[in-house]
Amino acid sequence: MFQNLIDFLLNDFFITGDPLILGAQVSIGLSMVAVVFALTYFKKWRWLWTEWLTTVDHKRIGIMYIIASILMLFRGGVDALLMRVQLAVPQVEFLHADHYNAIFTTHGVIMILFMAMPLMFGLFNIVVPLQIGARDVAYPFLNSLSFWMFFFGAMLFNVSFVIGGSPDAGWLAYPPLSELSGSPGLGQDFYIWGIQISGIGSLATGINFVVTILKMRAPGMKLMKMPMFVWSVLSSCITIMFAFPILTVTLFLLFIDRYFGAHFFTLDGGGNPMMYINLIWMWGHPEVYIVILPAFGIFSEIVSAFSKKKLFGYKSMVFALMSISFFSFFTWAHHFFTMGSGANVNAFFAVTTMLIAIPTGVKVFNWLFTMFRGKLTFPTPMLWTIAFIPCFVVGGMTGVMLSVAPADFQFHNSYFLIAHFHQVLIGGVVFGYFAGLYYWWPKMFGFKLHEGLGKWAFWLWNIGFYVCFMPQYALGLMGMTRRFNEYNFDMGWQPLNVVSTVGAFIMGLAFLFQVWQIAHSIKFYKKEPTGDSWDGRTLEWSIPSPAPLYNFARVPVVDSEDAWWEEKQRLANGGKPKPLAPLEPIHMPKNSAIPFLISVSFFVMGFGFVWDWKWMIIPGAIGVAICMLARSFSYDTDYYIPVDEIERTEAALGGTK
Repeated sequence: MFQNLIDFLLNDFFITGDPLILGAQVSIGLSMVAVVFALTYFKKWRWLWTEWLTTVDHKRIGIMYIIASILMLFRGGVDALLMRVQLAVPQVEFLHADHYNAIFTTHGVIMILFMAMPLMFGLFNIVVPLQIGARDVAYPFLNSLSFWMFFFGAMLFNVSFVIGGSPDAGWLAYPPLSELSGSPGLGQDFYIWGIQISGIGSLATGINFVVTILKMRAPGMKLMKMPMFVWSVLSSCITIMFAFPILTVTLFLLFIDRYFGAHFFTLDGGGNPMMYINLIWMWGHPEVYIVILPAFGIFSEIVSAFSKKKLFGYKSMVFALMSISFFSFFTWAHHFFTMGSGANVNAFFAVTTMLIAIPTGVKVFNWLFTMFRGKLTFPTPMLWTIAFIPCFVVGGMTGVMLSVAPADFQFHNSYFLIAHFHQVLIGGVVFGYFAGLYYWWPKMFGFKLHEGLGKWAFWLWNIGFYVCFMPQYALGLMGMTRRFNEYNFDMGWQPLNVVSTVGAFIMGLAFLFQVWQIAHSIKFYKKEPTGDSWDGRTLEWSIPSPAPLYNFARVPVVDSEDAWWEEKQRLANGGKPKPLAPLEPIHMPKNSAIPFLISVSFFVMGFGFVWDWKWMIIPGAIGVAICMLARSFSYDTDYYIPVDEIERTEAALGGTK
């Protein structure tokens, strides 16, 4: 019995035989021991439970999203460096073929779904309620559940690297590779359940923020007076609400194929793998815009703040954001022009792809006109914004090239496409979220990040980015295709691949500078003297940093687009301060352990489905049901903060606004 257990653990459960995976297993084990030791030694278990694991405070949930995202950036970045080392030298087997397939599969999934999405949701949580003058999101309990569903879904996916085996059918898992015939192992099941569980959280976040924005704005804040970041979040979340159910259904059908022997996507069983490809890209292309639309909102806020000007073309920006959200659902077939859809279908999707470039280009001109004759300053957030513009212009131009169906027959599946995709996803999404992270960091923690180290990181990121991806355009035109792990010397690809690998390591160095920057800023902590760190324009800068639990002691009244900026200008011109309304008790939600526990139950159930262990599936499902019942019968879910406590808090923070 004991020997059978040992044989199972060594032969089936844990991944063995690869030194890189063994190193990951050891590092994960040591990290877990270190965390448990630190929490025990410093007696922080209760603090962890009460302040973080059970919190429903949108600001703390946002911070947890950001921490998770940075960890996933590290994991996905290591995957990228491993691939670049493999491709730097022809005919070398640093990564064997199966391991390489697993690496590029997990790299794509992690960077899109488990790095970009949580970083985006983190900024949603921290900024949106503050910008619209709300004290919380519409559904605080659902907000906590959304985070923990995302987190445990991500953990279920990531654990496959060291337990059971990673998925290796590509980051979009095309059949037949993702069916049992092509992926008989457990990796694809980890893929399905990890994404399904986290996808529930993503969909819930989209619903939550649409309701928050539409129903919880401060008095006087009409839709056309909302900050541009809020508009970008609204357009992104509307897209989430329509796109993510498609992903859920698609992966559920794939699960039925694998688990129950159905044939939705198996050609020899009467199914159609092209149905899967259509469905996955009906989600996949809107997903690209889901993650980049909030970056556009971030750039709009930063350009206006550091140009000391009202955003140029506010209404056209709103129209552009909502147009992109709409048209993103009519471009999916350009991802498979080469699959024989027919001339008419290809022409339709080529035209819609070109059309969506128009509102995308409008925003660039709006930012440039905002900066024109502005009183420009260039702290780190503004540098990231400036760097984005030429980068995204190149990405947009190459995207239009790919939208031309005859040209796409040459570019498709080549490294030209890889370069384009990273040009817009790194130069747009990652640069945008870095800009937002630097910009709102003082609002989260009450201190700015070190500017000198931030500029080192900025330049290394940008230099590394261009050194890494510009050669890949040339490699694509030279015929280098995706998804293979070695090539011959006589192909002539090695010099450019070496350059590309050097660029990847420069970006890795830039990430280390950012970690150093955060550690240095914490060690040499300098509290911001006011809550208005950048002389901002929107409501989040009108309250102390970091914001108190209730955000606003008095709900603000808004009468313009840049409410806080207009109020500062009015006071500077000799206007009298507005009379303050009397303080009143503030209604707030209580913390709850149910979101954490229900997500743990989903993790257990998902892990059981992966291994087909009924003894885990059933308790996991029962745990989910019990948590739902417990929530249904929870009546004591809120409380009021009394006026005297508000007065003490405001006095400690430096007064009320």
